[in-house]
Amino acid sequence: MELRQLQYFVAVAEEGGFARAAERLNIVQSAVSQQVRRLERELAVTLFDRSTRHVHLSAAGERLLPEARAVLAAADRARRVAAGVADGTDGVLRLGVIHSPGDRLSRGLAELTGVVPGLRVRLRQVPPAERLAAVREGRLEAALVRGQASVPGLRLIPLWSDPLLVALPAGHALAAEPRLRLQQLARLPLRLCPREKNPPFHDLITAACRAAGVAPPPGPPFTSLRETLSEMVADPPSWTVFYEVSGLPSVPGVVIRPLAEPAVVTSLVVRAAQLAAPVRQLLAVLTPDRPPGGPGAVG
Repeated sequence: MELRQLQYFVAVAEEGGFARAAERLNIVQSAVSQQVRRLERELAVTLFDRSTRHVHLSAAGERLLPEARAVLAAADRARRVAAGVADGTDGVLRLGVIHSPGDRLSRGLAELTGVVPGLRVRLRQVPPAERLAAVREGRLEAALVRGQASVPGLRLIPLWSDPLLVALPAGHALAAEPRLRLQQLARLPLRLCPREKNPPFHDLITAACRAAGVAPPPGPPFTSLRETLSEMVADPPSWTVFYEVSGLPSVPGVVIRPLAEPAVVTSLVVRAAQLAAPVRQLLAVLTPDRPPGGPGAVG
């Protein structure tokens, strides 16, 4: 059974004859007759009573007509959905997200819903390594990553940057500074999370220290932010560096100051050089000032 056969069947039923149906369909009458007969043979029923000068639906044809119309309507809906998926106004965008992605993403997704209400975004919160693998394998169309300089075989599109923050004992001389530079912290032990816990962030900080010509002595390892800050109160002076995730903690005896540089960049990672339409729609609301097809890195 072909959609074309159902279309011809419905046209004959609605027009009351093969000639008028052919005229409506802009094809020859013999083609309409041939396809309707093929449909009748396949269904093993007679759809029209041809015993008079006028063509009338048979009982079988009368019963099957609403079903044929429903099939054609469903096919038309499928075409419209496919067209919407192709131009990014419909479909599903599976997006891997970082822990506490912040207000920028929430505002962007709210704006996206207003602009393209047919596009549904499914957020998936998974660890960074799994997030990248899911993009490579096509299980995610895109993912957010922080502090990632490059990803082999994938394209990175910078979205926004956030300042890094330094925490150090309130009694230390540097606590009076409104803003700190890495050179000022060179002699103070650094509490940095192990590389295996967060490779991009660890590499960002160590590369920044090398670029600044400093090598802070290693302090106790960074565990969780609140636990690390609490330990800093009682232990010998040290410092740690982090970015804000969900508000700044308040720990007596510890001060938090912005770090002059570097900043941590949040990027969108995608698989293909040619962005899918839903990804372009997302970028349009997250980076409204970016020119279409703007720059992005391929590692």
